[in-house]
Amino acid sequence: MKYSIVVFPSSKVQEVANSYRKRYDPAYSLIPPYIRLKEAFELDESQLPHLVSHLELVANSTEAFTANFHRVSSFHPTNNVIYLAVQNKEPFEKLHAKIVEKVVQEKETYAFVPHLTIGRELSNDELRDITGQLSMVKFDLSTDVDRFHLIYELEDGIWSVYQTFLLKK
Repeated sequence: MKYSIVVFPSSKVQEVANSYRKRYDPAYSLIPPYIRLKEAFELDESQLPHLVSHLELVANSTEAFTANFHRVSSFHPTNNVIYLAVQNKEPFEKLHAKIVEKVVQEKETYAFVPHLTIGRELSNDELRDITGQLSMVKFDLSTDVDRFHLIYELEDGIWSVYQTFLLKK
């Protein structure tokens, strides 16, 4: 089965992200806005208890924090994805490192950059146009990060939460 590990931001941040995602993100109906901590990976169900145990240890050893989104950026030319950039990346980077330390040993496709995707699979022209427009918008959004989620993909492509892990307060 395919799994991933994500943070879902506050409903206010999701509202803003969805105002763009419904136009620019074909995955809009498959999953709420999220910050990915571990890209999608295949895992045999027999390994799930080991993964859950590891994620519980990670959550219990990680302090809750606040994430701030301050601007729009893109991964162009590597990937035609537009996202809300995270201003304070360090807590996400530390959490990511703890998670991948003992989880799924396969190499990740891309370097870890904490972000909230608002558009994907755009043509080069669309990407330039949208990025140009949104670069003039002032974003001042924040969300408390006090949990992360192990999610799995259903047969119809929709992602569902398998388990939630609470960070230390």
